[in-house]
Formats: sequence, C-alpha cells, structure tokens
Amino acid sequence: MAPTVEVVADISKLNEVPEQDVTETKKKITQSTPKSVPLNERILSSLSRRSVAAHPWHDLEIGPGAPTIFNCVVEIGKGSKVKYELDKKTGLIKVDRVLYSSVVYPHNYGFIPRTLCEDSDPMDVLVIMQEPVLPGCFLRAKAIGLMPMIDQGEKDDKIIAVCADDPEYKHFTDIKELPPHRLAEIRRFFEDYKKNENKEVAVNDFLPATAAYEAIQHSMDLYATYIVESLRR
Repeated sequence: MAPTVEVVADISKLNEVPEQDVTETKKKITQSTPKSVPLNERILSSLSRRSVAAHPWHDLEIGPGAPTIFNCVVEIGKGSKVKYELDKKTGLIKVDRVLYSSVVYPHNYGFIPRTLCEDSDPMDVLVIMQEPVLPGCFLRAKAIGLMPMIDQGEKDDKIIAVCADDPEYKHFTDIKELPPHRLAEIRRFFEDYKKNENKEVAVNDFLPATAAYEAIQHSMDLYATYIVESLRR
C-alpha cells in the first residue's frame, strides 16, 4: 500500500506548480508535437488508378544472347508433382492440376518470354540444373537440344537447356554431352505422365543444339509477327 500513497501524494503536488511553469510546459509540448504530414502525391496517384503488374510473357525481355542464351520464366520447380502454368490473361502462375501418378518433374520447367508457337503458347523449355527454382522466378538458360513431341496430335516441342549460371552445368553446349540415362529420364517422364492422363503422346529422337536455336528463332519471329498484327487491329 505504501507505493500507492506515494503516487497519490506526488499527484496532489501538481496543484502546487506555479502557473508560469505550467504555461512553459504546455508550450514545449506544443512545439515538440509533429505537424500532420500530407500524403505523398505518388501515393495519392496510385490510389486513384489501377496498378498494372508486369506480364512475364510480354514484358520480360528474351535477352541479348537469344536464341543461344535466353531468359526463362520457371512455371514448375524440379521435383514438383503440381503442374503450374502461366495464366495468359493475368500473367500470374496458376495451379493447373496435380499429376495423376507418382512421377515428378525431373527438372525445372517453364517458357521463353516473347516467343510464340503454333499452339498459341510461348516456347516450352526444360532447364537442367542442381536446384529447384520457385514458380514465377526467371533465370538465364542455355539451349543444348530439342525434344520433338506430338501431344494429342499437335506439335508440342520442348527446348532442352541448362542453367547458364549453374557451375555444374553451364559448360554443356550440346545434348549429346548429357549421359544417356538423363535423356531416358526426360523422355520417360513426358511419356508416362501423359499416358496416365489417357493422352496420346509421341516423343521423337532428341535433336542437337542447332535445332533448338532454329526453333527458338522461329518462335521469336512468330511472336514479332503476332505483335505487329495486334498493333494493326
């Protein structure tokens, strides 16, 4: 109870403070109180309009080294059983489905920005590297080969690449340098997961890096044509 008595006693002494001291105290408090700061004009501007996020397919550059070395947007990480894909309208990466079987993606899988294929999608690419990459991230990839594939009667070729910044794989220049079991693993994955979904797929023999360069360049040309035609509409 003693501490309470002391507090009450101290408070009662406030009445004994000279009026001049009280006035000076109020003045100091007023001076130390920060004035209200107006909202930044940029904040007001952003509140008054809808912000537009960058679209990974159209806004990300393919890179100055294309078609040899190029940017790749990762949709599916190595070891994932979830099939993510680009939502072409929003530019976000969405969950398409979970694979039926126990197979998982053997390597990082994504697409090359500012490319266009006959199926109206960007060029697909499988990137061999040591670690999985989060969906939505992009990396520099180096083409080393092409996997021709027919999916449900439609052409659906895949670029085989390595990460250009992975010390374990960046020295590879052609698909023939990969061990045979690695190629068998890639082929088997696409055959198995498609068949488990009752889809017909045919994977043909792997082609060298030069074929990959030609396919990428062709998809770049198709994209450029698409942009020109869109501007004319």
